[in-house]
Amino acid sequence: MNTNRLEAFSDGVMAIAITLLILEIKVPDTTTPLLQGLLSLWPSYFAYSVSFIVIGAIWINHHVMFNLIARIDQKILLLNTLQLLFVSFLPFPTAVLAHALQTNMDESIAAAFYGGVLTIIGALKTIMWFYSVHKKLLHHELSPREARKIGKTYFVGPIGYLLATITAFFNPLISIVLFLSLSIFFLWPKHN
Repeated sequence: MNTNRLEAFSDGVMAIAITLLILEIKVPDTTTPLLQGLLSLWPSYFAYSVSFIVIGAIWINHHVMFNLIARIDQKILLLNTLQLLFVSFLPFPTAVLAHALQTNMDESIAAAFYGGVLTIIGALKTIMWFYSVHKKLLHHELSPREARKIGKTYFVGPIGYLLATITAFFNPLISIVLFLSLSIFFLWPKHN
């Protein structure tokens, strides 16, 4: 099978997930002045922005990865579907994180929950890549050396997100900055 339908389905799921992020930002309470209410929503704006960048980076790298994969099989479809399960789930940990920052309660747990989801997404992407390499599903013009080099960059995601998730238990704000930094790193793919 070629990758067209998988990519189209993935694009749709990611577009919906990125759109759902905004639904968690609610109109401020009418008992406070509007400006004060809008400013008090900064944790929601912050969490929304981080997750928008995260999903954007996932989408860009998904596109780049499937430009290198020539054909797919049932296992790739399953791995991709599992990755999309967690991408589409991301608006919920985003809302949990925003709520924790808003209330100053359980920020470490919220950041670790958020990071755990990112770690799983990164692990599934890495597994997809190495499975594609192992099953020779890549375009023929990509050499094994290039495939290994690309594979090394895919390890940055799950390892980086895991370390950032562990950091959440010590300093949730640094953890969130690490999540954002990793996503910005992945916004510019290292291979075409």
